[in-house]
Amino acid sequence: MADAQDVISALVADGEAVDALVADLPDEDWTRPTPAPGWTVAHQVAHLASIFRMAGMSAGDPEAFRAFTESIGQDFNGNVQEALKAYLANPPKVLLDRWRAERDKAERALAAVPEGQLVPWLVRPLPAPVLASAGMMELFGHGQDIADALGVRREATDRLRYLVQFAVITWDFGYQARQLTPPDTEFRFEITGPSGAVWEFGPADAEQRITGPALDFCLLVTRRRHRDDLALVATGADADAWLDLAQAYRGPAGPGRTPGQFASLRP
Repeated sequence: MADAQDVISALVADGEAVDALVADLPDEDWTRPTPAPGWTVAHQVAHLASIFRMAGMSAGDPEAFRAFTESIGQDFNGNVQEALKAYLANPPKVLLDRWRAERDKAERALAAVPEGQLVPWLVRPLPAPVLASAGMMELFGHGQDIADALGVRREATDRLRYLVQFAVITWDFGYQARQLTPPDTEFRFEITGPSGAVWEFGPADAEQRITGPALDFCLLVTRRRHRDDLALVATGADADAWLDLAQAYRGPAGPGRTPGQFASLRP
């Protein structure tokens, strides 16, 4: 993982980019449905607020975070819905202010974690830069849902490198979500950033390979686009199967998206 402060700076920039999508929305647009079934723009922002609240607690008050995780059950979807309630009770401008406050607290807390120190998280402790990258994954995925609901095309930047790297680290999450055993092999990832830089992960001589643009890769691992709509190439049977399973988050995979669903909004 790159320098911790670089990752935090990228997290801040991505948060500001998603913020810009909703900052000037009239109240009625907060009720627009997004591609996530049953979720409006307000649901997306409320979820991000709850995620950043947990990240800020983890990095800033680990004991409080441990107490919090011990108080919740094992119902993943139930916990997500319960976390939304406190935020969705607010009118849009209050919700926006609360999300901004949660982001600011989390960003400051993550930046203050000493280098090499782990912070508690939902399954196991993580380095602060990895948790920040997980936050970028949340911002990317839920920000894409908001952009799709609003008919906005977002600008991709080389900050996507941190999400790409996070997805490589968590390459087996898709198998776990489906109770499948990951293949006993290493993958090679050659992903091209918006600037044209090529980011390489895994053995150079690996038989199982994934190549393609970073934006497409990130849309795949957040399950915001179907693989058929993306310029990703798999070499090898295991790599090809991975394109159907890939996700960079724990928990249920969800329905994903259908081929051609966003034909008018191709990134």
